[in-house]
Parts: sequence; structure tokens; C-alpha cells
Amino acid sequence: MSTKIKTISSLALLMAGMAATPAMAEAGDTFIRVRGIVVAPNEDSTGITPAFPTETVSVDNAVAPEVDITHMLSNNVGIELIAATTKHSVSGTTGTTGGIGKLASTWVLPPTLTLQYHFAPEAKVRPYVGAGVNWTLFYKEKASNGLEAAVGQTNVNLSSSFGWAAQAGIDIDLNEKMFLNFDVKYIKMDTNARLNTTAAGVQRVGVDIDPLVFGVGVGFKL
Repeated sequence: MSTKIKTISSLALLMAGMAATPAMAEAGDTFIRVRGIVVAPNEDSTGITPAFPTETVSVDNAVAPEVDITHMLSNNVGIELIAATTKHSVSGTTGTTGGIGKLASTWVLPPTLTLQYHFAPEAKVRPYVGAGVNWTLFYKEKASNGLEAAVGQTNVNLSSSFGWAAQAGIDIDLNEKMFLNFDVKYIKMDTNARLNTTAAGVQRVGVDIDPLVFGVGVGFKL
């Protein structure tokens, strides 16, 4: 075999080896993931008191981008910070408020910190689970036109939430720096809404939102 052929063969083997190298998780590594997420609330609400004590509300789904950063504390253990913001509508479900339909909208900012365990840090397919805490801020709350037509000018305020979170996911290598990611989270998220209306006075409703967050995207090893 000529020197040229040997050189080409060696380069081919080196390139094949590089292509097969997984983006393995090691202590000190940092990963960034960019996902598209669907936030699907599993809401359960009290009645709207005192005016509509038997009428509950629902919260719609939302789709948004999400960015997270994971830092590996050891080969198997990492810590992840998740950041995204979504907009949701709150609607009546029965009776008078059900007839109005959409009652209000709000933006939701739920930064979530989880401690993860990665089962196969050196493999090309790396499942993980995590658990942690969530703090949710509701902002830019706004009464709907339909609600204000019914009860006059209305100010809406939703209390912040602090709760636990759980997740499970999997990373699948594309090359030594980039991987696919599939992730699902459950976030314990509760809020108390206060509606200060012109015609009906102050109304209150408590809502357990408790969403499932489904994500798919790509990750990069820094």
C-alpha cells in the first residue's frame, strides 16, 4: 500500500472516529438547549367569589421557545436552569362567565431550577430525570373586552407562585458538539386572581394551573 493510500486511509479512520464521538457529559461540562415547548395546564379552580361561586375558569395551552443551560457537577449529576415566557388566556366555563368566554390574559415567566441525574453520560443516547423548584411571575395581566363590556373597567392581578418541578428527558447525539433533545416537565403552579371591577366589585378566584411542559429541540456542548 502506497504512502498516499495509507495517509488517506488514516484520515478516513480519524474522521469516522470523530463522527462517532458522542457529546458525552463530563464533570465541568456546560450544555445549552434550545427547545420549542407546549405548555398544557391541568387547571383546577375555585368558584369566582362572591358573585359567581359555582363558576370556574380554564386556562388555555401555549406554544413558545425555551432556552436552558445545564452545568455538570459530576459525570452523572447536573444542574439546569430553564427560562421561557408564555401568554395564556383565562376563560369562564359555565354560567354567566362561560357566556362571556375569555375573561383575561396574562404573560407567565416561570424560571425553573432542577437537579438532574444522567444515566449514561458516555453514551450517544443519554436519558435523564430531574427534580427542583419553580418560581412563577405573572405579568401584563389584562381583562378581556368581553369582561369589561359586562362589568365595566377591570383591573386584574395574579399572585406569584412557588412550587416544585419534575422532569424527564433524553439527549441523542448528532455529533460531538450537537444533540437532539426531548423533554417533559411537570410544574406545580398555583395563583390567586383578583379582579377589581366597576360593576361587580372585587372578585377572587384561585387556580391550580399545574402544567405539563413538552419540549423538543437541539442542544450544544460549550
